[in-house]
Amino acid sequence: MAKEKVVLAYSGGLDTSIIIPWLKENYDYEVIAVAADVGQGEELEPLREKAIRTGASKIYIEDLKHDFVTNYIFPTLKAGAIYEGDYLLGTSFARPCIAKRLVEIAEQEGAVAIAHGCTGKGNDQVRFELTIKALAPHMKIIAPWRIWDIKSRDEEIDYALERGIDVPVTKENNYSMDRNIWHLSHEGMDLEDPWNEPKYDKILQLIVPPEKAPDEPSYVEIEFEKGVPGKVDGKTMDPVELLTYLNKVAGENGVGIVDMVENRLVGMKSRGVYETPGGTLLYKAHRALELLCLDRDTLHYKDILAQRYAELVYYGQWFTPLKEALDAFFDSTQKTVSGTVKLKLYKGNCMLAGTKSPYSLYDEDIATFGADDVYNQKDSEGFINLFGLPVKINAVMNKRNELK
Repeated sequence: MAKEKVVLAYSGGLDTSIIIPWLKENYDYEVIAVAADVGQGEELEPLREKAIRTGASKIYIEDLKHDFVTNYIFPTLKAGAIYEGDYLLGTSFARPCIAKRLVEIAEQEGAVAIAHGCTGKGNDQVRFELTIKALAPHMKIIAPWRIWDIKSRDEEIDYALERGIDVPVTKENNYSMDRNIWHLSHEGMDLEDPWNEPKYDKILQLIVPPEKAPDEPSYVEIEFEKGVPGKVDGKTMDPVELLTYLNKVAGENGVGIVDMVENRLVGMKSRGVYETPGGTLLYKAHRALELLCLDRDTLHYKDILAQRYAELVYYGQWFTPLKEALDAFFDSTQKTVSGTVKLKLYKGNCMLAGTKSPYSLYDEDIATFGADDVYNQKDSEGFINLFGLPVKINAVMNKRNELK
């Protein structure tokens, strides 16, 4: 009689390496591994042998880079969504992209369950499971970290060694890292104390420490069409090529390091160091273009909704009615966000060096400090009188009551 199947989100890292034998020992399932290429920058083909050797019946290695950049990164960029002022959501929107493909493969294979290696302390468990619930509400979900007796990464390593499983970390070098084409995150070990300065020479992989960046600045021009980047330095690039190139340029100049303590959805605070080189350039350029092309009221209201959108993405609520509705709003705001932005990169700094757009709302004739025939400065007196009328009335009332 054929065994029931479980599809496992598989990376070949510490967690998922031991989950394959654990699932077989505790559930007697046929385990089908799915490794998603979202731009980790490493060869995933060796995972095929490793997954089979540790007990999987088969493995899918899926190239999701184009889908990830086009359908997850760019919509979030158009929204201008940043979580708690600094985090560019690198891990957050990769999870629904991966989970959507897990669901598709699980249904194709006739699996009864999907398993993941997320811990019970983190946000990723929510992001995976909300996507599964939205796309396959009937599917059973198995989260070993919420079930097994293993309590730490050190115990995971012991479990792996007992079963002869090779793992890519040691107890001495045990940072928790997540990498994709958008970013690389670092957590754990000495970073768990927010007072400790990160050992950048040791942990950085995408970005040169700013003090070691070149002594001469680099310039880059990014061209957008309706809020979506399509050209760099005049060359048309597909989304994956474009982001890969910007990662290289920004990384070489030390741009894109964030060190922050953030509020996890599950209630605790956590400290992470994020490398987001190309993403930092795109956000800077996109914002500059919006300041040039969007009217004040739309821009300011968009900023309010961008914060809510960032929360939706961070909380794993990608496939929700509110997210879909907000996407429609943001798409509408981007109709005139087309043009070119020039950035200057120097030792960790990303500075605006120029913007231009056929939809620019900036009028030099009106804004000039020189003489002009377009703006009557006397008009501002009546505007200030009316705009300040509530302030004046309130002040008169306060004065009157003080005298009594």
